[in-house]
Formats: sequence, structure tokens, C-alpha cells
Amino acid sequence: MQWKTLAIALALSAQNAYAVPADGVEIAKRQGSAALMRFECSQLVIERLDPLVQPGMTPSAHMHQVAGGNSFTADMKPGDFDPSKKSTCTSCTYADDFSNYWTAALYFKARNGTFKRVPQMTNLGLKGKNGGMTVYYNSAYDGKTKLKAFQPGFRMIVGDAMLRKSQGEQKQLCHRCEANVAQSPFGGAPCTGDDTAALPNKICNGGIRATITFPTCWDGKNVDSPDHKSHMAYPSSGSFESSGPCPSTHPVKMAQVMYEVMWDTRPFNDKSIWPADGSNPFVYSMGDGTGYGWHGDYLFGWKGDALQVALDERCAGDACKNMKTQSAAAANKCMTDQLVGAKDPVDEWLPTLPGNLPVTYQ
Repeated sequence: MQWKTLAIALALSAQNAYAVPADGVEIAKRQGSAALMRFECSQLVIERLDPLVQPGMTPSAHMHQVAGGNSFTADMKPGDFDPSKKSTCTSCTYADDFSNYWTAALYFKARNGTFKRVPQMTNLGLKGKNGGMTVYYNSAYDGKTKLKAFQPGFRMIVGDAMLRKSQGEQKQLCHRCEANVAQSPFGGAPCTGDDTAALPNKICNGGIRATITFPTCWDGKNVDSPDHKSHMAYPSSGSFESSGPCPSTHPVKMAQVMYEVMWDTRPFNDKSIWPADGSNPFVYSMGDGTGYGWHGDYLFGWKGDALQVALDERCAGDACKNMKTQSAAAANKCMTDQLVGAKDPVDEWLPTLPGNLPVTYQ
């Protein structure tokens, strides 16, 4: 998709996404100056590990799909573990990005009660890679505000794996049912228009695009917090897109980190194998049959000041001056094997979700 079209769409949607009055023309002008650093991170591993929520536990409760540096492991304590120093390769386009990005995996629940993991596909406009996700680092939309890069040891979570209803959901977590793989007509900015917090319960001929957007205001002190959320906040008014101010408790403006995961649901478009009771055939690996539990984890791991350079340069897309990149083939070579001793099947039909988790709807 074209950058300017996407940027203006994001700006014009900010009012609806946050229910904040704004001058749409002014925001559109600001969005025209937006720098959306958008790149692919190939799938690193599919595994039941969660170094933030369940550090040291092998295996963790539910399955994740992970991208980024190959030092991803069960315990990555801040201050002790720096992915940029521990990793020997990354599955991301930018070669100095050894961060880890992970989400729950998505499964198809067939009429006979068995489950199969839904693969990911490469997002529009990016080079072909092995699953994974699209990662964004969005600069300030006013075209001038300086943003601070994350610090070594920084990590955060957005969303709640246990949520099964819209109440209490954080902002800008959503799903889009794509009509075709060309994503035409363009559906506008993420989490607007026909996008839903819940998983779509219909055939999506272009797959399901799932979006995760993280808060952008930092307390300026802590690289983590007990809930992995409290050290970050949303603007006190307006939004990141409308250059809203950060609250006094979290005064430091950071880049907006966003994931897009393209779930390739096309192999499961035969409704004769969908559940007979009419329930949604797609469920997240934590047993979420609604989609409201969609969540994402982030662990910073850029080498040196590479991310700050990118933000200062207002890099856009998946190539930028003074930034090292690598080919899709090189990124794919960074894939790792599961670390957990009792390895979980990844691509087979399964009698239950990994970890024997039940599917819940409330």
C-alpha cells in the first residue's frame, strides 16, 4: 500500500479510534509527514515459551509465534540479558534489530474437534519470507517531534490473554477480514471501518490481518514493571497519531510499535469442516474463541544506537540510509528449533490445543 495513503488514512481515523474531537484536515497534513518504518520479520520459532509472563517456565502455558533475534529463550531478565549481544542472527529485515516480537498462535478448530495451526503469510508490499509478522516503528506524525529509542532491557506487553469480551480491552487491537490477498479495496487505517476486536466469523478470502499497537508514553525510568504494562501509557488527550501530549506520569514520547500478522485462513475456507454449532472455527492458542484476548509481547534488542538513528532519520519502509538490511533468504536462515525438551507438534492436526487448553468464550 502507498505510504501517503496509509498515513492520511491513519490520521483521519484517529478521531474515531479514540473518540477525540480533532481537525481532520490538520491531522491529514500531519500524517502526510509521517514516517512509517515498516518491515518484515520472518518466523523465528513456534514454541511454548514466554520470558515475560512465565519466565523460566518450560513449557509455558500456550503456544507463541516468535520473530527477531535467535537468542530468544525461557528467561531473559532485564539487565542480565541483551538480545543484541546474545543473538548471532535475526529474522528481521533490518540486520541490527535483534529484538524479539511474539504473539499467540492461531488455530483452526474443525467440525470433528481437531485443531490445526493457521500459517502466516507475507504482508502486502514486502518481500517473501517464512511467515512471521510485519513490524512498524512509527515516528511522530507531525513531522518534527523527536522520539526517544527504547533502552537496553526494555520490554512491554499490550492486551490481556484472559479477556473474552470487549470491556477492558486496550486500544488498537483488532482484526480485519481481507477480501483478497491484494487487500483491495484498501480498508483504511488499522482498527477502523469494518475491523473488529473479535475474530471474524466468516470466510476471509484474503486471510485475517491481526493488528497489535503498543502504548507510546514512557515513565522515563523503568524498562519493565510487574505487569509489564504500567511503565507505559497512552497520551493524556488525543492520540499518538494526532500528536497528543503524554501524561505527566509518563512524559517521554516513544516510537509507536505496531505488529501486523497476516493469518492465511484460506486453506480452511470449506465451511463443511467448520463447527456444526456455528461457533467461530478460529481460536487463539490460549484457548480464546473470541479474539478479545489478542495480545502482543515486545523485548527491545536493537544494536547500539541503531534504532535512535532510524528515528532521527525518520526512516520509512524496509530500507533506509545508514541502516543495514539483509535479504529474505538470510532472514529465513535464522529460524531455530524448539528449545523445550518435549517438543510440541507445529503443523500436524492435533486432538487438543497445545498444553491441552480448553477453548473458552466467556
